[in-house]
Amino acid sequence: MSDSTGRVIVIGDVMTDVIVIPEGPLVRGSDRRAQITQRPGGSGANQAVWLGSMGTPVSFVARVGARDKPHLEAYLRGFHVDPVLIADPVKPSGILVVIVDAGGERSFLTDRGANLDLSHSDMPVWLLEETRYVLVSGYSLFAEKPRHAARWMAGEAQSRGIPVAVDAASVGFVEEVGADKFLEWTKGFSTLFANADEAVALAGSDDLETQMRVLGPNYGRVVVKLGAGGAAVGDASGVKLKLPAPAVKVVDTTGAGDAFAAAFVSAELRGVDLETCLRRGIEAGSAAVTKVGGQPD
Repeated sequence: MSDSTGRVIVIGDVMTDVIVIPEGPLVRGSDRRAQITQRPGGSGANQAVWLGSMGTPVSFVARVGARDKPHLEAYLRGFHVDPVLIADPVKPSGILVVIVDAGGERSFLTDRGANLDLSHSDMPVWLLEETRYVLVSGYSLFAEKPRHAARWMAGEAQSRGIPVAVDAASVGFVEEVGADKFLEWTKGFSTLFANADEAVALAGSDDLETQMRVLGPNYGRVVVKLGAGGAAVGDASGVKLKLPAPAVKVVDTTGAGDAFAAAFVSAELRGVDLETCLRRGIEAGSAAVTKVGGQPD
């Protein structure tokens, strides 16, 4: 292995995030001034870049528009990420419009582009020989072709004894495909990362203890990200640990959950205890909301 912590493979989307922060409520049929910025994004890419910036060896697997591949590879390498990007000759890279309201909450308009054609043959199975962890973005499960690819790679990892985690990624898409389908696709994964809304959608309850008991049998461990309320971890027996979050000024919540997952996984691979993993996840997520965009600067 290239590092004592071992390698993480992240499977997920590459997106260009167009982040819109209006000065006030949208005016239907007319204008509203806004701060508009364009940044690299995508849940999987965010996780990979955060992992790389934390010093964890990471490979990131995604499909992108052919013309974007060279500069995206250079960008990812700048954050110490090994890019495994497949050039799509037809579809462009994905684009996400993020509209941020006055409280920092986000709404998304998504065109996933080339991400929708990620396939079985794109998976770098050879990297599993030096891999200790596979992290699947839930976005890869919401369309048929990337779902087959991600699940096949997850199965290959599990057959080698490598833990596979999934981040639920999108409450809207979880509700669209149905919680039962999502749970079926990810049954036996070692860890589920979900935010509060995703946990409600998947468990059918807003009670944290119930969520753990409902979701725990499907996974080895459930981690629920509670935003300003901190985070909790548990399993089929219920909540094992819950920690608060520091009070911070929220600017943009984009990528906060990705920073959390990356910090949690990075800490776990360094052999620290569960409380420290949870605390580092909370610290990273809390820091991420204080700036615009889903990735480190």
